[in-house]
Amino acid sequence: MSQSPKPLSCPLCKSIDVHSFEQAHQRDYFGCDVCKLVFLNPEQRLDYRDEIARYEAHENDPTDIGYRDFLSRVADPLANVLQLGAMGLDYGCGPGPTLSLLLEEKGFPTTNYDPAFVPEKSVLRRSYDFITCTETVEHFFYPDEELDRLDHLLRPGGWLAVMTEVWSEACTLADWSYARDPTHVCFYHQKTMVWIAEHCGWQMQSPHRNVFLFQKL
Repeated sequence: MSQSPKPLSCPLCKSIDVHSFEQAHQRDYFGCDVCKLVFLNPEQRLDYRDEIARYEAHENDPTDIGYRDFLSRVADPLANVLQLGAMGLDYGCGPGPTLSLLLEEKGFPTTNYDPAFVPEKSVLRRSYDFITCTETVEHFFYPDEELDRLDHLLRPGGWLAVMTEVWSEACTLADWSYARDPTHVCFYHQKTMVWIAEHCGWQMQSPHRNVFLFQKL
């Protein structure tokens, strides 16, 4: 007797209350009715080699003024809530770590980590006053596991700074440039961020439309 196929579940909240959301860019996306996450069909994710090739094509130059200004959307409001001497981790720093430099210039020593480009696992055995996660959470295959890891890395009272474009009902994935990147496998709604804060027991503020600061209580 054959077994019924395992129902598709949300990679964030694990709910099976998911529906077909949209077909776009020759890919299939699903939406979660509970946390409002939109996610790519797991069977359509890039393999590791192709994924890394896409990341290596990114031009993240620490000396690029425009790129530094872009990351200041995170660095400036985060610096405003940190205590003097706070030490942090840039989780998913990519091939050209830059945010850590901005924060160090403001007096906050920041360690870099990236599973592909700075895979120093020892930094994941420490704890931090703050963690930055910029243009990274949309790449998470398993956001529930990643957020749990980040929570354990944060000290009580610490801050998690997330930057990612959020989806809204005002546009379709087919018309949204952010969805064209095949390494972007999860799209968060403003309500998703509220769900994350409530689920993790964090307080949240949003100083910019695509920046979210979570404080671990």
